[in-house]
Amino acid sequence: MIHTVDDSTAKRSVIVLVLAQAFLGAQMPMIFTIGGLAGQSLASNPCFATLPISLIVIGSMLAATPVSMIMQKYGRRAGFMLGAMGGAIGAAIGAYGLYLNSFTVFLIGSLFTGIYMSAQGFYRFAAADTASDAFRPKAISYVMAGGLAAAIIGPQLVKVTSQSMVIPFLGTYLTVIAINVVGSALFLFIRIPRPQAPSADAPYGRSRWELITTPRIAVAVICAMVSYALMNLVMTSTPLAVVGCGFEEGMAADIVSAHVLAMYIPSFFTGHLIARFGTEKIVALGLLILAGAGAVALQGVELENFFIALILLGVGWNFGFIGATAMLAGAHEPHERGRMQGLNDLLVFGGVTMASLASGGLMNCSGGTAEVGWTSVNLAMAPFLMLAGGALIWLVLRPKDD
Repeated sequence: MIHTVDDSTAKRSVIVLVLAQAFLGAQMPMIFTIGGLAGQSLASNPCFATLPISLIVIGSMLAATPVSMIMQKYGRRAGFMLGAMGGAIGAAIGAYGLYLNSFTVFLIGSLFTGIYMSAQGFYRFAAADTASDAFRPKAISYVMAGGLAAAIIGPQLVKVTSQSMVIPFLGTYLTVIAINVVGSALFLFIRIPRPQAPSADAPYGRSRWELITTPRIAVAVICAMVSYALMNLVMTSTPLAVVGCGFEEGMAADIVSAHVLAMYIPSFFTGHLIARFGTEKIVALGLLILAGAGAVALQGVELENFFIALILLGVGWNFGFIGATAMLAGAHEPHERGRMQGLNDLLVFGGVTMASLASGGLMNCSGGTAEVGWTSVNLAMAPFLMLAGGALIWLVLRPKDD
């Protein structure tokens, strides 16, 4: 007798999570678009203009483990509601900072916004919770594809709201509050059961150290860190490089838009590719495409170089990060996910934080021209790609004894 797996619960969850990624997720491109500009208007030293963006990532890194443990104990819905609350509070504090013309208050708001960013990162794991082995990579991929809508909705809302009030950008932050309040209602429809608490005589599960030293988990985390950090490293520097090389700001925006579309459009088929070819091959392809992005960028600073490099950067991130997420999701037990997924995002966003801080330094402080800075940024990708590629090759070639 053939037993078929019922993925109806998983598919319902995916629909809710896709909508959340599209609507609630729109706040991230909104804040990342104007955060630096608002920071520049508030900071006494323009060198600190992008500090609000870095603090969002730091907030996400710090919140990753607590949010994950809350989800482990109280369920995904509670964690996602907490994330929306953090997003609303962060936007409210940010709006108050703009009203007071206080950079310090604005930075505190950015730190709270990191709570939402952290919770959003767990959408992809939640999609896999009730999915069968066959549907899991597709579920993760579909949820990530919701970011495509967010990438379109967010910038359009910025255009409408950024100058809608006397205080620049205040309207945008008030809109973000509304997005979190309204969007949190979506989680009332999610049906993901909490992991069953182990009985008194059941094993506790692996410690964080035992988990992170498991070969498959270690390689998944390394590949996720490298894919996400390198994407952030290059993307953050791109507007500075494009404008520094003599092109208009509008052209820089078009290049970043092409990059964001390239990040999310492949999600419609990435899961199918993983299901057919396996996670290792798709992650390897992602790392190769990231290397190709760096190679194209190093060939010159014409518009076509920027466009092609940033499109490849988006596609490479998609394959590398979604592939690594699928690899990790199948490598630990349900009662271990609170420890493992929180640790994973702590490490991933720790890497992204370092990349966001290093990006401006490499771009502005490694040479006298924008061309030299852009070259330094792209050359910095090489050792990390070799690290991730070497780890993946080691995993594939090692004996399958665990």
